[in-house]
Amino acid sequence: MKKHSSRKVRSAEVNLGFQIAPMIDVVFVILLYFMVMAGDAQVEKFNYAQLPGGPPEPGIIKGFQDEVVIRIEDDGQVLLNGDLLDSPESRSLPELAGNLEQLKQSNLATSKPLMVTIDASELGKYQRVMDVLDTLSLANITNITFQANDF
Repeated sequence: MKKHSSRKVRSAEVNLGFQIAPMIDVVFVILLYFMVMAGDAQVEKFNYAQLPGGPPEPGIIKGFQDEVVIRIEDDGQVLLNGDLLDSPESRSLPELAGNLEQLKQSNLATSKPLMVTIDASELGKYQRVMDVLDTLSLANITNITFQANDF
């Protein structure tokens, strides 16, 4: 009878190759996670900000009669309805404050609420936006929104 020689195989000689099944399982789990989390994403449609300094003006829900647009450029220049006001270095914005006070008084006389939209440049400094918000707060204007540019 012939003896079969049993040869022990060392672990270094065994090459199982690249196992793709576990990789596919991991990819499917990650894909499932992102699909489930995508359902929780909420798109912001409306953002209303009210500055401190008093109760909101009447007519805030019914709609606004007068709207003022304050544009803040990259260099800090402030425009009120397209008119240049104050220098970019001015932190107190006296011209803007005076114009806002006049607009507020004229709207109070006609009982129309005043709506202010701030359109700040993406490259502008945050401090300049805060300067404009401070000026609006001093003028006691509380109906303020920010315009977001979609690209």
